[in-house]
Amino acid sequence: MKTLQQITALGLGMLLAALVQAEALPGPLVSSSWLATHLDAVQLVDVRSNVASFTAQPEIESDPKTGKKTLSELGGHIAGARLLDAKLMRTERMIDGLKIKYMIPEKAEFEKLMQSLGVQQGKPIVLMSPATDVAEVNDALRMYWQLKVYGEDQVAVLDGGMASWLLEGRAFSTEPATKQTGNWRAMADRSARYFAGSGEVRQAIAQRSVNLIDARDLKSYHGLVKRDYVAAYGHIEGAKLFPTELLLKSDGGALKFMSATTYRALFQGQGIDASAPAISYCNSGHLSAGPWFILSELLANPAARLYDGSLHEWTMEKNPLSGAVPLN
Repeated sequence: MKTLQQITALGLGMLLAALVQAEALPGPLVSSSWLATHLDAVQLVDVRSNVASFTAQPEIESDPKTGKKTLSELGGHIAGARLLDAKLMRTERMIDGLKIKYMIPEKAEFEKLMQSLGVQQGKPIVLMSPATDVAEVNDALRMYWQLKVYGEDQVAVLDGGMASWLLEGRAFSTEPATKQTGNWRAMADRSARYFAGSGEVRQAIAQRSVNLIDARDLKSYHGLVKRDYVAAYGHIEGAKLFPTELLLKSDGGALKFMSATTYRALFQGQGIDASAPAISYCNSGHLSAGPWFILSELLANPAARLYDGSLHEWTMEKNPLSGAVPLN
């Protein structure tokens, strides 16, 4: 039988451990310097579309006069990181009789994915990308959104990703990813908070009560080009553009986020009230993770949602687009 002193010590130890875990993440973004001193306190998930780069040797060049480093070829990873092929994190789902691609997996399927990566329940998660391209960063932000939908709050994104880590001269590994089995489980389904469907978009158009934010590029917004899985040109009626060019800044080749003040000004410059309810969309729910992350996580807008099916679903349902300019 434990003594009162042992029970008290055990209780204090559990409380201290809980406090340490609660304080493990300083916010939705972490810097490489912070991560370097907290590697044991978190589990890294490295989200990549080019999985071969995980074991490749990086190539870094230094200017002989200034000593400034540039990353000419990304490779390697932080030791212990779990590798997630970005192509595996979304799936096809049936919605009102239509097969919609690139959707968030059902809860059980998402849990299986997380467990296959070796992610454990209760330990903070840091997501990272190569961060040499906007689409790569959005892969990590999309995964962040999916984790939030399924109740995970102990999650952050590494600002500057692997590119920043390498440019700062930090240790890396080229060993293959090790097979691990995790026990992560969804703690909630918060679709109502983070997820928007076609019905919410139609309501936003009719009532003009929600900012519809197009996260694509200028040519796509005006209907000069489109993706093959989007059935029409243009944008959703009333949508305002927050293009990919405004999402991040380059720091020596590593893409990083800007300040909250800068983002508020950028949204204002696009005619968007960053504090108002918002639904972001793109072609498939990928690039739209960028404006969503900024609004919801960096600017603390509780009414920011992501239209998961985006224009793929919208045009599959034969909903109209507007604003396409003449091509002839």
